[in-house]
Amino acid sequence: MSNPDQIQRILFDQIDVRGVVAGLDSSYQEVLARHDYPQTLQRLLGEMLAAVSMLSSTLKFEGRLLLQAQGDGAVKLLMAECNHHQDLRAIARYEGAVADDLAFNELLVNGRIALTIEPENGQRYQGVVPLEHPTLAQCLKAYFEQSEQLGTSIQLAADGQRAAGLMLQVLPAEGTGDEDWSRVSMLASTLKDAELLELDNEALLYRLFHEETCRLYEPQSLRFKCDCSRERSAEALKFMTEEELLEILAQQDGSIDVGCQFCNQQYHFDETDIRALFSEPGYLDQDGRMH
Repeated sequence: MSNPDQIQRILFDQIDVRGVVAGLDSSYQEVLARHDYPQTLQRLLGEMLAAVSMLSSTLKFEGRLLLQAQGDGAVKLLMAECNHHQDLRAIARYEGAVADDLAFNELLVNGRIALTIEPENGQRYQGVVPLEHPTLAQCLKAYFEQSEQLGTSIQLAADGQRAAGLMLQVLPAEGTGDEDWSRVSMLASTLKDAELLELDNEALLYRLFHEETCRLYEPQSLRFKCDCSRERSAEALKFMTEEELLEILAQQDGSIDVGCQFCNQQYHFDETDIRALFSEPGYLDQDGRMH
């Protein structure tokens, strides 16, 4: 893979189709390094990260996009998110053993896929569809065709070291010809996982679309970054009363630890911190800094 930790949009000059290709290396490894996930979940989280990074390329505002798959089986939740800075993070929640030979919709029994858009300024939007197909790529294709009425082709691959994706969509309100869309989506479907993971973007584009007039935009970098903070952890604690927190402190040797599920960062709060949370004018942390 010659284009790791990047997304590049694809421009087709003569047909009303948009595309994007994503490759993840270090950003993917940063996610996996923080949890000891089974191999199946390592692969699925790579696909989730590749998918959400490509989907984020369509955002025209400041905010974040979240992709979630939830179910009632051994795997309870897969979630990946990407913001307008192309900061990525992801997490999986599961119970017990996770089989290697089950399809995506078998791992998440009675599952559903949710795509959530959270602009920094504006209304939150969420679309949800049942999880009815054996791969994440097929589920996302069905999501866009059902919820957005957009012809969509998605290829995803991950091997625990690298992750990659290719997405094509008919442009909204443009209405490219059915023959054009059938041709380019069929070409995309011939892509093998090994090619998606190993070919650089120029070679990938030539491999699939050398008879089309298309080109790549400038790349955008991807990186792992978690936006957790001590201040946000403190705000979460304030859902409880000062008395309740002090009682917990007494039971836990004088310290409350708040951990981020995404990056495993731990934030520690002692009695001074807890009392400061509920004092005016602000919150004084362990280092004597006012928030």
